[in-house]
Amino acid sequence: MGRLWFYNVTISRHTLANLVLSVENRELGIPAGLQDRVAQAYQGLVYMDFDREVMQARGYGAYELLDPRLLPPVYVAYRDDLSEGTEVYHSDLRARWNRGDADIVEAVRYWADLTQQFREALLRGDRAELDRLVNANFDKRASLYNVGEGNLDMIATARRQGASANFAGSGGAIAGFYADEAMFAKLESAFASKGIRVIKPDFAPMLPPENGNGLVK
Repeated sequence: MGRLWFYNVTISRHTLANLVLSVENRELGIPAGLQDRVAQAYQGLVYMDFDREVMQARGYGAYELLDPRLLPPVYVAYRDDLSEGTEVYHSDLRARWNRGDADIVEAVRYWADLTQQFREALLRGDRAELDRLVNANFDKRASLYNVGEGNLDMIATARRQGASANFAGSGGAIAGFYADEAMFAKLESAFASKGIRVIKPDFAPMLPPENGNGLVK
C-alpha cells in the first residue's frame, strides 16, 4: 500500500515525484517544480508543505491527501491557441528566485500561506473563502508576470459570471469554482462566444494514504 509499480520495481510516491522532477530538471532542462510531480504521483487532491527544514532533513515534504468531495463544483476552461510550456513561464521566475528577487521571495511566502488558508477553509466548508483564495492566487501571479491579454480575458470572463478563476497551468487554461448549474450555464455561454471550451472535471477515486492519515512520514 502506498507504493507504485513500474517495470516490477516498487517505489514510494514521494520518491517517484522526486525522480520525475530530477529527469525534467537535469535531463530535459525544464525548470519545473515539485508541485505537479507530487500531484501526479499521489493522484488526487494533495496538500503540500515544502518546509525547508523538513525537505533538507529527509528530501521530501509533508504531503496530505484531501478528499476532493470537499471541493465546491469545479470547472476548467481552455483554448488551444494560448497553450504555453511550463519552461516559458517558470524560467524567468526561477532566475529571479535564484537572484533573491525580493518580490519573488515574498510571493512564494504569500502562496505558501494561501495554501495553508485553503486547506483550513476546505476542511471547514467555507466556500466564499475558497473563492477568495483562488482569485488571490492568480492576482499575485499577474502582479509579477505578464500573463497576456488572452489569458487575462479568460480570467475576467469567468469572474464576471460570478466564478472564481486561476491558471490551471502556465497559460491557455483556467480553473475555479462555480456556485450552481445556473452559473455553469453562464460560463458555457460566455466562453462559447469566445471559442473557449469549458468542462466539469471528473475526479478519480483517491488512492489510499501511505500511513493511514495521508501524511508521508
